[in-house]
Amino acid sequence: MIIGRLRGEIAAIGADTVLIDVNGVGYVAVAGTRLVSRLTTGERAELHIETRVTENAITLYAFESDEARAWFNRLQDVPGVGGKAALAVMDALSPGELMDALALGDVAAITRAKGVGKKLAERIAGELAGKPPPMGRFGSLGVKPAAGSVSAADGTAGGGVRAEAVSALQNLGYGPSEAARAVAAAMKTGESDDTGAVIKAALKELTPS
Repeated sequence: MIIGRLRGEIAAIGADTVLIDVNGVGYVAVAGTRLVSRLTTGERAELHIETRVTENAITLYAFESDEARAWFNRLQDVPGVGGKAALAVMDALSPGELMDALALGDVAAITRAKGVGKKLAERIAGELAGKPPPMGRFGSLGVKPAAGSVSAADGTAGGGVRAEAVSALQNLGYGPSEAARAVAAAMKTGESDDTGAVIKAALKELTPS
């Protein structure tokens, strides 16, 4: 049985785990410290789950959004990146911040993840640079969070704007990597909520002064 999402009451919180009660059944999931810090015992929450099955255990990894869960999987496509390192990266960077770091080749940002050194960060940046972002479990990442979901405030609201801006630039003839770098640079200037403004700022990045 693959568990993809859990919605229920937070029964207990550990340093890197959370116990969520779903209709009387308690599920223990591994979570990053950023997500753990935003959960409150006794309150309801919705967690996106990645289920990993090995010979010795079944491990549930919890995330605030399906986008974060998808990036957790994408990171493990990189040689040498296991579940622990991938979770550390997603704990240090939101999906949007990770996309910006990859687009700009910002190795230093990736090394903010606990236990991820410069060499591994360089490998992550090199392997994933220029690749399209991962899709959600069912081919879409634009699902509106349910009421009470922690994903409603996960800091990834700019993801849709970013994707639309990159797509628009590609339609204008720019390559995927070039478009992603320009949009990442534009997002860092503070233009993150309005697609048109992001595209305009990105075009300035692409136009020689």
